[in-house]
Amino acid sequence: MRIPMAILEQKKISRIIFSIRPQSPLDSQKIISLMQRIYEMGAWCFDLPSVKHLESFKELKRLTDDEALVGFCRLEVESGASFLGKPLHQFEPKVISTIKKSLFPSELIQKLKRMGVWDRRDSFLTQSSSEVFTQKEIDRITFDPIRLEKALAYFSPEVSPFLMVGGRYGDWLLALGRIDLIKEMVLRVRGKGFIPIFSGQWATYLLPKAKSVDAAGYAIPINKKWGLFDLTLASNLIKKFDKPVISLNPLADGKLLRKSEGAFSFLFDELKIYSAIAEIASEEEFRRILDGVKRFPSLIPPRKT
Repeated sequence: MRIPMAILEQKKISRIIFSIRPQSPLDSQKIISLMQRIYEMGAWCFDLPSVKHLESFKELKRLTDDEALVGFCRLEVESGASFLGKPLHQFEPKVISTIKKSLFPSELIQKLKRMGVWDRRDSFLTQSSSEVFTQKEIDRITFDPIRLEKALAYFSPEVSPFLMVGGRYGDWLLALGRIDLIKEMVLRVRGKGFIPIFSGQWATYLLPKAKSVDAAGYAIPINKKWGLFDLTLASNLIKKFDKPVISLNPLADGKLLRKSEGAFSFLFDELKIYSAIAEIASEEEFRRILDGVKRFPSLIPPRKT
């Protein structure tokens, strides 16, 4: 069955990027098995959120010798940031407390808990510190080229040309006012031959703040049920945003799987999303998604004359 495609920096991608969601713990054999089966059914664009996903994708490329296969790997920007010579994640409770104090009033935190936006195990809700960063300390957070080079060494643009740079520390560094660190990391990623996509969680905060980042696109959680922090505001921002947007969690953790055509209509017709990363755990889920996207067009730019 046909899967609509799009062009991102002159590279073809499918408008649905498939992410294999195996049962925990991650089983490499189950990942490669499902990846190969849906490839045979027409999938050629894969999200690679873990080492095991990447290794499975490499094996699929080896088995098929298909140069058209496209992978999207992920790089946490924390890999390129240090404080006083130490990895920034060692100060995570202090980072979180600083962001909570400056951006999130207590009533918003309580609202997000009630909404179930973050899992109760999420560090943003569970970790805290009595200390916060001063502005002088925030200014001392530095770019760490050695750690970033070490993280980048595991990836290859020949295997996975797209690299999703960001994650939760993408939002956090923006919130700390250190977009300069993100820009430097994206520049290094481009220098290694990757096509960078900036990713984060806070749609209504990230899009206005990160527009100046030299990324090919922006990946954020958005679906017909919700968008952080306000679905209406997030939707309006996306409609006006003049760079490609990729939807994370387009089917609301599977809640919209049986109504996938309506879910993708909201994204592709109303919001004009370029692509969406959809998790699947079976061939049946893959078929349902294919049924939901079959009527949507490809996004092919006009030929220059």
